[in-house]
Amino acid sequence: MTLKQGSFLWYLYLDKLYCLLSVRNVRALVEYFHLLDVHRNNTLNDLLFYHFLHHVTDWNHRQIMSVFDMLDWEATGEIGFDQFYMLVCILLAQQNHLEEQFIFRHSRPVFELLDLDGELKIGAENFRMFNFLFHIKKQEFRDFYRDLDITGDRRLNYKEFKLFTIFTMDKYQDKQKADIEEEEKALLKKETSLEVRVTPKEGLTGINESESRVSTFNRCAQTRRQSCSKGHFAAAQFTVARAFPDTATLTDQS
Repeated sequence: MTLKQGSFLWYLYLDKLYCLLSVRNVRALVEYFHLLDVHRNNTLNDLLFYHFLHHVTDWNHRQIMSVFDMLDWEATGEIGFDQFYMLVCILLAQQNHLEEQFIFRHSRPVFELLDLDGELKIGAENFRMFNFLFHIKKQEFRDFYRDLDITGDRRLNYKEFKLFTIFTMDKYQDKQKADIEEEEKALLKKETSLEVRVTPKEGLTGINESESRVSTFNRCAQTRRQSCSKGHFAAAQFTVARAFPDTATLTDQS
């Protein structure tokens, strides 16, 4: 799922640690909810809900209506602001690739959303039905059932689901650490290659290019100083000769 660029949700910021909106963003979202609520009932019916999600996401009709049924806890045909806020946080978490973080931080509300029948247990079909929301990989789910299904009934109670969120969060953090290490290695390799390029090359005499350039410059500067000093001495002699002709004759004789 991708949020459509330019939509209202595009400009909201989701805290990456707690996966919640700031107070300022919540106030803006409340005003936006009131704009969508054309009937002034503080709720959104299925039609308004569909057009909202059709405007901000690329979900199809079946996905939108399945999400509406999931959020309509009391089967009233409407959802309030609490459910709307939950949905927006899920969308922003998905947009920022924070699904594992969101499930870990809000394991109880997510469990209640997935528990469609109210049996306090969720099965694999629940995850498959709403996989477009949380992007839980099938292999991770199989690994969890193999290793952590305590009751063995292929359905998760809340404690088992909490273990599942911790399991996926650990894998997510390990992946993040691996990505950071790869980036650091690539950056270090790039810096090393730049240092090698900047290092001056040594010639056949064993003197590197920078040292030879410095010595050449020093010799040129010394030659100029010598020539300039000779010129100043000759100019001084000429000035004395004009001022004191007798002294100039004695100087020539000497």
